[in-house]
Amino acid sequence: MNQSQHNSLGWMLDEALRMPEAKHAILLSADGLLMAHSKNIGREDAERQAAAMSGLQSLARATAEFCGNPDMPWQQTITEFDFGYVFLVAAGPRAYVAASATERIDVETMTHRLMELVQRLGKELTASQRTGVGGSA
Repeated sequence: MNQSQHNSLGWMLDEALRMPEAKHAILLSADGLLMAHSKNIGREDAERQAAAMSGLQSLARATAEFCGNPDMPWQQTITEFDFGYVFLVAAGPRAYVAASATERIDVETMTHRLMELVQRLGKELTASQRTGVGGSA
């Protein structure tokens, strides 16, 4: 992703956060690279969180066997703290959305909003991948 494309999907993250108690959102690649971030988190913080979320996703995926079926794809992880939540959701091929919220968030509504976002992002990410194929020599 070149510099002019950086954060071109940030507006979609901002839109998903338009609910009480939602805080930050990032879109990251499986290898922990930041692809987009909401306007209320700086790029440096978003990059650090993208790297951490990549590790969290990897750990969650590695524990699938604990649920009885290690071949099932990972879908989401919700981490609860005394002061809030972190939501990490699969967002397409090798991409994830992470969002944070206060402890007062409606978890079901937030999860639903993130699933809607993932559907929209999936279309955008697929379209973006297609336009980059077969570039000029």
